[in-house]
Amino acid sequence: MDLLAELRNRKMLAIIRADGPDRALDCIRTLVEAGITALEVSLTTPGAMEAIAKARSEYDPSILIGAGTVITPAQADEVAAARAGFVVTPAITQGTHRSIQLGLPVLCGALTPTELVAALDLGATAVKIFPAKLHGPGYFKELRAPFPDAPLIAVGGVDAKSAPEYLAAGALAVGVGSPLLGDAGTGGPQADLAARAAAFRTTLGI
Repeated sequence: MDLLAELRNRKMLAIIRADGPDRALDCIRTLVEAGITALEVSLTTPGAMEAIAKARSEYDPSILIGAGTVITPAQADEVAAARAGFVVTPAITQGTHRSIQLGLPVLCGALTPTELVAALDLGATAVKIFPAKLHGPGYFKELRAPFPDAPLIAVGGVDAKSAPEYLAAGALAVGVGSPLLGDAGTGGPQADLAARAAAFRTTLGI
């Protein structure tokens, strides 16, 4: 599967942080049912590996399920064992290096042009510009001038209003956490999560 092509087509990566594996799995199920089919479970979630493994066994490969906030080599090994389809990092971490060694696609966190180049030189599949809200959509237009072909994903403070602006500015997809998840990861209503997912889909035309 061509991860870049799939992310470009789906436009949105849901970032799930929850208070445990069961709640994370509930959020995954709600989002998939609502039509959000690219998902990242952050390793800041207790039991994240369990949630990833269960979700991976529950859904066919057309549902993209990755692991986020991968910092260490040991975490990279664990998410590979959990059959995560891709890895997301907040920066160029030792987990980035190990994931690439393992052959896992990596969406590697970076902010500056120097970090962007370093991530791509390392073998990252795409660069997660984080935190995107620090400079906003206009920053993506600026990056596009020297790096017209660099695969960029906007993550960090992206909400329903700004998401299409990042895509228009050159991001191939947006990663959305709390503006989408709200309190669903800590016991909030799953119905509200489904409603927010529907609103994002409408805004992004997906």
